Amino acid sequence: MNVIEELRARGMIQDIMPGTEELLAKESVAAYVGVDPTADSMHVGNLATMMLLVFLQKYGHTPVALVGGATGMIGDPSGKSAERNLLDEETLRHNQAGVRKQLQNLLDFECAGNPARLENNYDWFKDMGALDFLRNVGKHLTVNYMMAKDSVKSRLESGLSFTEFSYQLIQGYDFYHLYKNTGVKVQMGGSDQWGNITAGTELIRRMDGGEAFAFTCPLITKSDGSKFGKSEGGNIWLDPAKTSPYKFYQFWLNASDDDAEVFIKRFTLLPLDEIDALITAHREAPHQRALQQKLAEAITVMIHGQEAYDQAVKASQALFKGSKEDLMALNKSELLEVLEGVPTYTLKRDSHESELDLVSFLSTETGIMSSKGEARRSLSENSISINKEKVTVDGVITEADLLNGEFILVQKGKKNKYLVVVE
Repeated sequence: MNVIEELRARGMIQDIMPGTEELLAKESVAAYVGVDPTADSMHVGNLATMMLLVFLQKYGHTPVALVGGATGMIGDPSGKSAERNLLDEETLRHNQAGVRKQLQNLLDFECAGNPARLENNYDWFKDMGALDFLRNVGKHLTVNYMMAKDSVKSRLESGLSFTEFSYQLIQGYDFYHLYKNTGVKVQMGGSDQWGNITAGTELIRRMDGGEAFAFTCPLITKSDGSKFGKSEGGNIWLDPAKTSPYKFYQFWLNASDDDAEVFIKRFTLLPLDEIDALITAHREAPHQRALQQKLAEAITVMIHGQEAYDQAVKASQALFKGSKEDLMALNKSELLEVLEGVPTYTLKRDSHESELDLVSFLSTETGIMSSKGEARRSLSENSISINKEKVTVDGVITEADLLNGEFILVQKGKKNKYLVVVE
């Protein structure tokens, strides 16, 4: 199996230029994927195309990641309904450093034979004047050719600035520069980039008489129609400071059955025969969610490491399956991560002495329940748990019940959770 055959089997090929598969099967090739540093972290949407580089390196080819320091100042119109805000150089440099650090978790930059390379198109654009670019590059593509691209046609009614219109020409020159100066023969990207990518192969043909190749992967869409890579809190980032390893792990763990079958092929290096066996076993016992568990493990370890994955599993089990002791073992940040989004109430320390009866705690002191009568009924029905332990109507809250000295987890039934912060 060559790299294209494996990518095709994983559902990772959308468009491909004739001759691309034959080239990659015949020789070791340098190929690139670009990412514009519009933030100081990549998100899981970027991961979809970065995995193309991962598989490329696996098969002995040279992966090249192009950080768009120059194109990031312009903004790609592909798939956008409005023009992006432009970033200054200082912000872009900061963002580039964050992206570079994350790429080192995915690609091997020091291996023998085919180490990954990192390029920045600002390096070849920073000293190029507008007149030089128009005279030496712009004359090779006609306006008619550029207007025919879907990324341009889709924006003509809503408005497209000349800055965005020029994007495909600038990205095309990136391909030409890498082809001419570093031997890159293939460009890859998401399917929405096909127009920009083929502009590059056309420039190479017209400016140098050369032949370059390309392929794209399908854009990821979730089975329920919602946007891939986002949660209620926004993007799922690869930076642990923006999206905690626990939340990252939970994102994959909560994938639907249909999505998990797609994600495990596109975002992990697990062998296809192992994936097929997992999918078969999962379909026979979907309630065990073995597919989602393996998916979440593989991706979390790849991005954040084994220790972060182990901590995420520990925190998850403490909340959903664990005991009071398991909750007590979590530190403050872990506890707040697993309880993110849970309705929060406050309790004043000076509102009681050494202990507080549960009826008052649930009603007048915190407001979790609307009245003492509702609190008594719930306690009498044995539906209330404090820190994972069932409690009765004559129970009390003491200092010993505080998690990390300031939190209490209240549950009503299996699904309703409430966090009390003691101030």
